[in-house]
Amino acid sequence: MPKLKTHSGTKDRVRVTVNGKIRVGHPNMNHFLQKKSGGRKRSLRGLATMTGHARASIKKRLGV
Repeated sequence: MPKLKTHSGTKDRVRVTVNGKIRVGHPNMNHFLQKKSGGRKRSLRGLATMTGHARASIKKRLGV
C-alpha cells in the first residue's frame, strides 16, 4: 500500500501547534475590505482554532 500524500492546499493554509491544535486564518480578509467596518476587520485578524469534525478532517489531510 503506497503512502498518502499530504494535501498541499491545506498545508499552506493551516498550522499545527506543538500541542496538536489546528490554527487557521479567518476567511474574508483578502479583498473587498473597504466596505467592511474597522471592528469587523480587527476581529478577523489572527488565527482561529479548529475543533470537532473539521479538525479531524484537516489532520487526516495533513497526515498528522
